[in-house]
Amino acid sequence: MGDRGETLLISANVEISAKALESIVENVKQMTGRDEKGYYRVDTAEKTGEIISRFLSEKDFESYAKNPRNYY
Repeated sequence: MGDRGETLLISANVEISAKALESIVENVKQMTGRDEKGYYRVDTAEKTGEIISRFLSEKDFESYAKNPRNYY
């Protein structure tokens, strides 16, 4: 994501569907697997933030944010 210049890490409340969150949790669990005690050791909130950040970068959120019409 750093290819578009300086970026900042912010905390924000983002509304997503329950299905999207369920998909993220399931996919991350499958990707990481269980540890030796049978637990999943993954921060799904962090992964959700990474996925949303990647999406915003790929969909050019910067240009979207520059357009005043998108604020109404």
